[in-house]
Amino acid sequence: MSSAPNKGNNSSVAASNASSPAFRLMLLVAMVVQNSAVVLVGRYTRSTGAASNMFIVSHFIFVTEVAKLIGSCALEQFTTGRLFRSIKLNIIDTPIDTLKTLIPALLYLLQNSLLYIALSNLSAPLFQVTYQSKLLTTALVSVVMLDRRYTFVQWICLTALGFGVAIVVLGENSKSSSTASGDEQNMTKGLLAVLVACFSSAFAGVYFEVVLKKPSGGAIVSLWMRNFQLAFFSAAIAAGQILYENHKMEAAEVKPILYGFDFWVWVLVALQAGGGLLIAAIIKYADNVLKGLATGVAVAVSTFCSMIIFGTPLTMQFAFGATIILMSVYWFSNSGAAAPKKKEPSGLSSEDKDDSDGLQLSEMKPILASV
Repeated sequence: MSSAPNKGNNSSVAASNASSPAFRLMLLVAMVVQNSAVVLVGRYTRSTGAASNMFIVSHFIFVTEVAKLIGSCALEQFTTGRLFRSIKLNIIDTPIDTLKTLIPALLYLLQNSLLYIALSNLSAPLFQVTYQSKLLTTALVSVVMLDRRYTFVQWICLTALGFGVAIVVLGENSKSSSTASGDEQNMTKGLLAVLVACFSSAFAGVYFEVVLKKPSGGAIVSLWMRNFQLAFFSAAIAAGQILYENHKMEAAEVKPILYGFDFWVWVLVALQAGGGLLIAAIIKYADNVLKGLATGVAVAVSTFCSMIIFGTPLTMQFAFGATIILMSVYWFSNSGAAAPKKKEPSGLSSEDKDDSDGLQLSEMKPILASV
């Protein structure tokens, strides 16, 4: 009978430790390192060596999703101690609810493929800065699909973000047209890939909010089980894409599944697979201020490292536009929402909400955005 108080005491101690300044600083450093490293390592793997020796994006996505699947299983078992029971309750017994994750899985698979096209055609700083446009696309899609309202300050931030992106892109256009480049980068192709990826991310996030926020049958699906479902469908779709690509090729042209995977590609797999779990911890144990600060620091770090590693030249116009973008992202994230919060789903007691380890909206969207 004493297990309940002990459980409450343990939970309060864990929450106290998680909210400590040292823990929050650790999360900040980890997110800065992860965000910067993904862009820099991704750019390095797509810009060095012969194109024929590079890894195939569909193969990379498949391996990454399998790694996420394994990680989600391990964390579900670690946090609940009942992995197989969770799979039975949340997948086998509720196949319709599970199939709802198929649409965001498709959209994020498209997003991941496009992002590596962008990294192959854009410098690391340009990619990092223009990809912040996903805040603008998510806001626009939310207004259309969710009838969401934003404050006047937030609309000013979104407008400024658009101007900042335009300043950066126009500066890069003038620089690329005035200097002859010997590499095979196509900035138009890279920017188009970023734009479509931003809309794909926005539609997937909003869909997840509309359809999957409400639990099915009164049961809240855990954070890691939702990740398991997404990773399963993403891996299955990626496997189908690989089979389709191989079917179109001649037998001599087909590459093995791990073709082109060197040390840095495996590092990128680890960074991508662990990124979603890290962002979940950021949102769960920290706040938007920390997330916005980490985004700004990560852009600065990746830009500085890109100058050293890749010799990327930066202009004052780029710095001015990037500053506008980062300030817009920060103030938008921390200026508050205009619309009141919706009520919690009915049929759940306060204990269910506390103990279910449920996937709340603020945790779902950042997890998906990093898939």
